[in-house]
Amino acid sequence: MQTKNLSEELFKPRFEHPETSALVRRIAGSPPGSGSFADNRSPHCWYRTLTPLLWSWRGISPIEINEVLSRIAASPLARSNEQLLDTVRGYRNGNWIYEWSVQAARWQEKAKSKTGALAGESWLHAANLFSIAAYPHLNEDELADQARVLAYRAYEQATTCLRGELRPLKFRMDDGKTVDAFLHLPEQGNAPFPTVLVCGGLDTLQLDYFRLFHDYLAPRGIAMLTMDMPSVGYSARWRLTQDTSMLHQQVLKQLAEVPWIDHRRVGLWGQRFGANVAVRLAYLESGLLRAVACHSPVVHSLLTEESLQHRVPDMFLDILASRMGKNTLDYPTLAAEISAYSLKNQGLLGRRTPVPMLSAFRKNDFYSPEEESQLIVNSSVQGKLLRIPALPAMKSLVDSLQQISDWLEKQLKR
Repeated sequence: MQTKNLSEELFKPRFEHPETSALVRRIAGSPPGSGSFADNRSPHCWYRTLTPLLWSWRGISPIEINEVLSRIAASPLARSNEQLLDTVRGYRNGNWIYEWSVQAARWQEKAKSKTGALAGESWLHAANLFSIAAYPHLNEDELADQARVLAYRAYEQATTCLRGELRPLKFRMDDGKTVDAFLHLPEQGNAPFPTVLVCGGLDTLQLDYFRLFHDYLAPRGIAMLTMDMPSVGYSARWRLTQDTSMLHQQVLKQLAEVPWIDHRRVGLWGQRFGANVAVRLAYLESGLLRAVACHSPVVHSLLTEESLQHRVPDMFLDILASRMGKNTLDYPTLAAEISAYSLKNQGLLGRRTPVPMLSAFRKNDFYSPEEESQLIVNSSVQGKLLRIPALPAMKSLVDSLQQISDWLEKQLKR
């Protein structure tokens, strides 16, 4: 009997699924904004914040990115909001999830015709494209959920062909459930390895950080442990609460049981909101950590200042509401709730922690102003501030990752 293509079966049209931008219903909105990593602002004609710099860093060429975006923009089909190009309704031409998934499927086919590292690169490319298809990973987005399934399958295929070793791990939580994590081991050296636990952003999957391991941590003999943030991917069953570090804290306490990890030499890498988790653990579990590094952290300002919240795109507020388990967004109520996620309001930041902390920021990044990083480094007995030049954007990003990796290596191997 002929085997059905998995992507065809998963995405087989049954009815018109809700379009991503319509999943969170707004009761009282905030002024529309736009913004993205590296200050490359998305035009107001997109619901999603476009991050071509990060997508390029992950291995997607600018030509390919523009090709897919052009197909989405050119679609004549009905949209949830005719002013927003990426809101085509239904799984069909022009729909964001459809176009990125179609592009990913092409790379899947390429991978099947190759072997070894070349196959691995194609599988990884497909995984990244499927991840972009599911972006920004809102709850109850069924088509995005299906793209995520394909992203993880492609990722696991990729890691069997690429250098290094992937070990899927399961950690038991206090509620009896288990959370899935990926442990990436460097090719050189012997276990147990010093390890960095990555705390990613609210709009990313753990597979989005493979290049961080491959290009920066593995060459330094450092393992990388990843897990999804609450309410995302493999951690979708847990909601984001004021105890933002709950999942990562329980994993951190179990690392002594993992034979490939040197639990005496563990550091955290927090990206955007993931820095909230990382810095929080620098206070709650200081005895288990050698160092905490933050890149463009979100720990206080954006969570408490209305002027900054009015500058972020609607997508970001939808993400916050979705992570908290809400399908309606009343901005005044949300603003009041997220202020409790501020680590300063929680009584942590501002006190000294013995854990060395580095924080990197870019000038004029309203998601993460300089004061945010200053607050973090001033709260550590060994704080280090890293300023990231605005231009050239890609070189600045790569240089900052190199410097953070060097600092972590020094802290973990001292």
